[in-house]
Amino acid sequence: MNVRQLMNEAARLTRAGDLRGATAAIQTALGMRSAERAPHGGAGADVIDVEAFEVPQVAPGSFDEPAPESHRAEPRRKDCFVAGDYVNRAGRRDYKLFIPADAGSRPLPLVVLLHGCTQDPDDFAAGTAMNDLARAHGFLVLYPAQSQRLNPKRCWNWFKPNHQQRGRGEPALLAGMTRDVMERHAIDSERVFVAGLSAGGAMAAILGEAYPELYCAVGVHSGLAAGVAADLPSALAAMKDGGAPLRVAPSGVPTIVFHGDADPTVHPSNGDRVIAASAGATTAADIERIEATRGRACTRSVYRTPDGKVVAEHWLIHGGAHAWSGGSAAGSYTDRHGPDASGEMVRFFMQHPRRPRH
Repeated sequence: MNVRQLMNEAARLTRAGDLRGATAAIQTALGMRSAERAPHGGAGADVIDVEAFEVPQVAPGSFDEPAPESHRAEPRRKDCFVAGDYVNRAGRRDYKLFIPADAGSRPLPLVVLLHGCTQDPDDFAAGTAMNDLARAHGFLVLYPAQSQRLNPKRCWNWFKPNHQQRGRGEPALLAGMTRDVMERHAIDSERVFVAGLSAGGAMAAILGEAYPELYCAVGVHSGLAAGVAADLPSALAAMKDGGAPLRVAPSGVPTIVFHGDADPTVHPSNGDRVIAASAGATTAADIERIEATRGRACTRSVYRTPDGKVVAEHWLIHGGAHAWSGGSAAGSYTDRHGPDASGEMVRFFMQHPRRPRH
């Protein structure tokens, strides 16, 4: 037998209750693997790359008795981070999808996370550490990937009119991708959310306004409001000073915003415009300054509807630059010193499932 066959045999023997035989098979496999890798040398040469499983603890002398059915080891589920792609009339995009190990037939929430310019799904997943939260709280994360062919810096094209409306361009493609994932997996349609960084945050704001029946709440980090630009010059102007005030009725889509007040790329006044697009420019807010024993302080503004429901939160990070607050250095454009944007977004999202219709 080769190494893989021996490990498969060990798994079979474990399920059958023959732990002595399973142990012998594992030891033989390890010996063969060490011998195979010995010429290459170096630490870690005996690491095996086959699927791991747990061998249950048993009392001494119990190897000769098969384990009762109820006590036999079950295969251990694993997290999955799988690649896929989606195509519709608006085009094609790749994506990565994180599925926590405990996902089964019960419907779970879905968070759609849109990376910023020059990033990709793996980089964004590492920087936001959103997969760790998904594992802990039980939800799936969809990371669409922008094509470098369609934008040289992999920015979502939030500033182009053909990518700003329902049923057209990237919004139609991303909404279609979201629905496709919902059809393929057990997703709670009352708890589907979208968030993003910079250009991804701007596209998240567009998706929230264009598809309010699909996305229950929105997270915008260092991004811009829908409709602040119609071409590249107006996009650069909005990024520089926030652009002209929006003259549209508030959408009422629950929205949480994070923005650094020292952001040199997207002016922090854009965060105010995102909040105005959600809650309205005249909505009163409860404001608190949150001091930090280590890291950055911030000012948190909470906006409520007349009946007291929270419709928006604005986290202004003092000294924060153009980076994901509280993120991991494993990804690009992250600031580990700031408040935990990922954790606060998840908390906000889970507090805002779709409201039942009356």
